[in-house]
Amino acid sequence: MMWGWPMMGFGGFGMIFGFIFFVAIVIGVIFLIVWLIRRSGYGTADKTSAHSLEILKERYAKGELSKEQYENMKKELTS
Repeated sequence: MMWGWPMMGFGGFGMIFGFIFFVAIVIGVIFLIVWLIRRSGYGTADKTSAHSLEILKERYAKGELSKEQYENMKKELTS
């Protein structure tokens, strides 16, 4: 019978190749998930919030906002 030939031919190379193929698939799936998460922008809220605060500070410094407006907007952005 030749049931074991594909896996055991060439001294177990088939099993090693199968394991390597499985590991490659798992690594590929992990990279895909990481890429999709980064692409979706998940976890960038802190950067956006910091950028928004900088813009708010600039507007206040230019005199476009009163102190009360500045404090209210800052409170909204940091909460």
